[in-house]
Amino acid sequence: MIDTALVEAENARRAADLKDDYESLGARLARRGVDINAVKAKVASYGVAIPSWGVGTGGTRFARFPGDGEPRHVFDKLEDCAVIQQLTRATPSVSLHIPWDKAPAADLKAKAEALGLGFDAMNSNTFQDQPGQALSYKYGSLSHTDPATRAQAVDHNLECIEIGRALGSKALTVWIGDGSNFPGQSDFTRAFERYLEAMAKVYAGLPEDWRLFTEHKMYEPAFYSTVIQDWGSNLMTAQALGPKAYCLVDLGHHAPNVNIEMIVARLIQAGKLGGFHFNDSKYGDDDLDTAAIAPYRLFLVFNELVAAEGRPGFAPAHMLDQSHNVTDPIESLMVSAMEVTRAYAQALLVDRAALAGFQEENDALMATGTLKEAFRTDVEPILALARMEAGGAIDPVAAYRASGYRGKVAGIRPKVQGASGGIV
Repeated sequence: MIDTALVEAENARRAADLKDDYESLGARLARRGVDINAVKAKVASYGVAIPSWGVGTGGTRFARFPGDGEPRHVFDKLEDCAVIQQLTRATPSVSLHIPWDKAPAADLKAKAEALGLGFDAMNSNTFQDQPGQALSYKYGSLSHTDPATRAQAVDHNLECIEIGRALGSKALTVWIGDGSNFPGQSDFTRAFERYLEAMAKVYAGLPEDWRLFTEHKMYEPAFYSTVIQDWGSNLMTAQALGPKAYCLVDLGHHAPNVNIEMIVARLIQAGKLGGFHFNDSKYGDDDLDTAAIAPYRLFLVFNELVAAEGRPGFAPAHMLDQSHNVTDPIESLMVSAMEVTRAYAQALLVDRAALAGFQEENDALMATGTLKEAFRTDVEPILALARMEAGGAIDPVAAYRASGYRGKVAGIRPKVQGASGGIV
C-alpha cells in the first residue's frame, strides 16, 4: 500500500544510528547474560491482531467527529490494516466484527490474501439492533427474558462462526452489553442462567479446532449490573461451557486500580486465559491507546505471560481494541502495536532465576528492582531492527507521514458529513 522504495529510503537515513544503538545495547545486555539476538528473534515472531473497527474514528456517548479518509467498508479497512502491517511487521491478522464487516467470504479472503493478511477471532454483535432485525436487544440478548430474542442472538453467533470458518478464523469472541440500570430490574441469578443456557448452544456450534472467548465488562451500557461483570463470572462461564471456552481480558474492563496482572496469573493457573484486548484507561473503560497511561502495568501483564511460556496448551490470542477520537487511527494502532511488542521484549529481559530467588527469600526490594531493571531497559533498537529486517520501517510513523497515505485515501473516500454519537 506504501511504496517500498520510500520505506527503504526512510530506513537508509536511520540505519547507521540503529546499528550503533543495537550494538551498544547488545553489549550491555551481554553483561547481564542476555543474548540480544535471541530476544530479537522472539520479538520478530510476535504478532498482535488489528481490530477492523479500530481503523475508523471512534466516538463517545456524546459525539463522533469524522476523520479524513475514513474507511467506507470492510475492504477499505483491510487496506488500512495492511499499511499497519507493512510498516510495523507486528500485525499480521485482522479481527472482524459482524455484521459491521459482513461481505462475501470469498471476496474477504481474496482481498486479505492479496494484502498479506490473515483473520483472527470473529466478533459477534448483539449489543446493537441492526437494520431489519426482528427483535430488539434493548433489554438484553443472550440473557433476555424472551426465548425468541435469545434464539436470535444465538443464531447470530452461529452465523459468525460459519463466516469465520470460511475465512480461516479459529475463534469467536462474545461480548454482551446485557445487564440492568436499576436495582431490582433484573434477577441476577436467572439472567446468568439464561446466558449460560444460550452460550451452551453457541459452544455446541464450534468447530473442533476453534476456541470461544467470553469477555467481561464491569459497566456500560448497563450501569447497575452486567451479566458478565468481572473475571470471576467470566471464569465460571468458561468452566461451565467446556474445554474450548476461555476468558478474554480487556485491559479497560476493570474497576480502577484492579490488579490486572494478578487476574492474568489466576486465569493462567486455571488454564482458562484465552487472550487479550489491549488498550489503556485513566478512569474506566476509556479505550485509550495501549500504554498511553500505564506502560508499567502492561509490562507486568507480559511478565506473567513470559513466565507462563512453554506450558502445555498455553497460546493466548492478542488483539488491540481501541477508540481513536483525536488521532489518526492508523498512527495510533501502529504505536500501540509497537508498545505491546515493547512490553513483550522488556518481559523477556527479566532475570527469572534472580527474581525467584528474591521471592523465596522475601526480599521485596530486590524482587521489584529485578522487574524495574527490565522495564527501564530501552529495547527500541531491538524492535526497530526486527522491523527493518522483516521489511518494515525503522520509524513507522515517520514513514507513514512521509508517504502521504492519509491524504491520498482522503481523495478517494468521501468525507463523512456531520457527527453522530457512539462507536463506529
